Amino acid sequence: MKKFFIPTICYLAILLVLLNLKDITNILAKTLANNQMLTIEKSNSYTKDYDFKFVKNSKDYIPYSTQDLLDIIYSVINQGWDEFTFYCPTEYTECINDITNLTNDKLTLTHINNFVHPYNSFSSLKTSITESGEITINVKYLYTAKEIEVINDYVDKLIADIYQKDNNDYENLKLIHDYIINNTKYDVERNDTGKSDYISYNAYGPVVSGMATCNGYADLMAIILSKLNFENYKIATTKEEISYESNGHVWNALKIDNKWVHLDLTWDDPVSADGKDYLHHKYFLVTTEELEKADAGNVKVEEHNFSKAIYQEFKEIS
Repeated sequence: MKKFFIPTICYLAILLVLLNLKDITNILAKTLANNQMLTIEKSNSYTKDYDFKFVKNSKDYIPYSTQDLLDIIYSVINQGWDEFTFYCPTEYTECINDITNLTNDKLTLTHINNFVHPYNSFSSLKTSITESGEITINVKYLYTAKEIEVINDYVDKLIADIYQKDNNDYENLKLIHDYIINNTKYDVERNDTGKSDYISYNAYGPVVSGMATCNGYADLMAIILSKLNFENYKIATTKEEISYESNGHVWNALKIDNKWVHLDLTWDDPVSADGKDYLHHKYFLVTTEELEKADAGNVKVEEHNFSKAIYQEFKEIS
């Protein structure tokens, strides 16, 4: 009798575990969340160690609000991590709903991407969310290791050749601004058709082929600004935010002399009807007020109508 009874108990125990596996998994995940059992890896060398008003580096990766979730998403990308798992605490009852909405909001993710170093910007971001509140973010980055190596060699040489120790920041940035424009052409074909023979949508284009769309101009300048230790990010007005047909626009923002200003290489390197190359400084280290004045004219311009709710460093600056 005992020989039959013991295996039967074991079988019933296994059956109960299998039937309640989902509940057990949920309890385990919640326990992990409440105990903050997170794996924190080392950040890479392109991580920004300063904060912005819209997103900040997360301190503990435990969310209690939508802002905390924004900060965690930003921090994962900013650290250069390929994958990261965190947990919703039981106190944050709307956590799963909020992270689902955030990770489905491609517009917000696009803007978050602009605050990180270009080498840490993602080409795709996927999130898996369990009912128990276990959230895993997987990141695929835009730049390859080879592209980074080539661009870094170019940037190091450019700074060594152009940067003058006796110049002030304004003068040196003007030299870099002019050099990039004089050695780069706007990739009209990619802008008009979405196709091109050049990798002009990131910094590799202007470095290798001298061709760029606004993304290529802005990424290259952002890489240089970070190399020179300027606090900076990219500003984007996406096509969804413009009332007429447009691919959107992206340019640079940086902090200089304790003030945030705009720098738009693309619009200082206009595509001309006569085919000649022009170099302007209308959009070089300008305030928002000066940016708007430069846009003023008979033609309606919305490409610089950025969201001050996101790029808050300019919120109270005219």
